[in-house]
Amino acid sequence: MITLWHNPRCSKSRQTLALIEAAGVSVTLRRYLEDAPSREEIIAAREALGVPAIEMVRTGEAAFKELGLTKDSPEDAFLDAMAAHPILIERPIAFRDSRAVIGRPPEVVKALL
Repeated sequence: MITLWHNPRCSKSRQTLALIEAAGVSVTLRRYLEDAPSREEIIAAREALGVPAIEMVRTGEAAFKELGLTKDSPEDAFLDAMAAHPILIERPIAFRDSRAVIGRPPEVVKALL
């Protein structure tokens, strides 16, 4: 079973979902813009990904600049911003067991299949 933090308006998210479905793996979708993850869930995602929080942040989003964030902002600032503004979370993120990948490019999800 894979859980996918999914935005159906995002082509990479749709492509990642298609790869999972084509592999015949069951998937649970979490539309994270409507069902925003908590700060604790974002921390757990960061740990499963094994990356610093900045690698989970969409730095090109208007909210990134509006919040006064920079690529050198503290880790806690990124975590707080993603929890308050889920549009800042890079998408899609696929989870299986204790592992996770960001589906950019979508083919990286194959590591979880």
